[in-house]
Amino acid sequence: MSDRLKAEREAAAARRSLLTEDAIARTGITEEMIGDLVTRFYGRVREDALLGPVFANVRNWDEHLARLRDFWSSVVLMSGRYHGSPMRAHMPLSLVGDHFDRWLDLFEQTAREVCPPAAAALFVDKARRIADSFEMASARIAGRIAAPRHVIRS
Repeated sequence: MSDRLKAEREAAAARRSLLTEDAIARTGITEEMIGDLVTRFYGRVREDALLGPVFANVRNWDEHLARLRDFWSSVVLMSGRYHGSPMRAHMPLSLVGDHFDRWLDLFEQTAREVCPPAAAALFVDKARRIADSFEMASARIAGRIAAPRHVIRS
């Protein structure tokens, strides 16, 4: 690796670390909070009449929850722990608007129960953006056009 590339990577890591520290200071988000949110939320998802069947084929929930903790850590704390393609994994599931709406309802409810207000707001904002991205991609694959419905514009 060249010295220039190494320096660029180190600078990027330093910037990411500052952003993470800022997010933690502003919201109080911790890895423990992420774990609690993911565990409670997917417990509700598994029991939900609409969403439960979508996740019925998950064979190893411990492994799946660990992957989801890594995902959310990467999303809100920029930890870089998640390496995967969540969009690709969800495309075969034939999700529609009702799925995204229910997912968000449960997620927002759980985030507000588990997290202090600033942390819940960050999680909810990220979740809405993710839901919109997934919904628009699902529509595009089905030959439809979809606009973002969940991100609140100020």
